[in-house]
Amino acid sequence: MELIYAALLLHKSGKPINEENLKKVVTAVGANVESAKIKAVVAALENVDIEKAIKEAAVVSVAPAGHAAPAEQPKKEEKKEEKKDDGQVMAGLGALFG
Repeated sequence: MELIYAALLLHKSGKPINEENLKKVVTAVGANVESAKIKAVVAALENVDIEKAIKEAAVVSVAPAGHAAPAEQPKKEEKKEEKKDDGQVMAGLGALFG
């Protein structure tokens, strides 16, 4: 990730994004990065219009923060238990013992 940040810094300052400049930026902050990774990033960014990529990324990421609707949680169906009146219970017991 630090290589992408370094590339963006070079782009912003108007410097060419090449292996030498990337290595200078990365080593200036004390990070150690393999030269193979530097070569890979330079090759990957060779035909990329960075300004266009930044603008597209800025448009996509614009969303209201903190205003997302909460996810609906399924409502649990509550079982309705029939409550019998004490009088009904006693009448039922009386029928048993007659």
